[in-house]
Amino acid sequence: MDDEGYLFFKDRTGDTFRWKGENVSTGEVEGVVSRCAGHKDVVVYGVEVPGAEGRAGMAAIIDDAGTLDLEQLYSSMTRSLPSYARPLFLRTVKQLEMTGTFKLKKVTIQKEGFDPTIVKDPLYFLDAKLKTYVPLTIDLYQTITAGKVRV
Repeated sequence: MDDEGYLFFKDRTGDTFRWKGENVSTGEVEGVVSRCAGHKDVVVYGVEVPGAEGRAGMAAIIDDAGTLDLEQLYSSMTRSLPSYARPLFLRTVKQLEMTGTFKLKKVTIQKEGFDPTIVKDPLYFLDAKLKTYVPLTIDLYQTITAGKVRV
């Protein structure tokens, strides 16, 4: 409600992000990534990349068995999502916190971003030339944040 007593609806924080001039629905991308990853639980959120406008997509995928096939995931997502909606970064986790209504929490992992000195889970970067996700090393992270890799 505003100061004059009017009620209005506002987008829920975290349900969308803007990348490459496009609005991206995290819920829609979560559904596609989950299907492409063999119906694993997924949360999608936007992360800031220094020097880039908007927020790049990042997905945290619950992969407690360590069976995620990154090449197959990349291939499926390129057929199912436009380039601006494909997560640029991946994080594989054993589990994620849940809310009281059994929704996966994303606020904490979104704040951690894609910095491998902060995130202790495996991180990956979408390498379009290699047509797969590659491990996000500290060197690669520094190259990305210095603007030396086109995102």
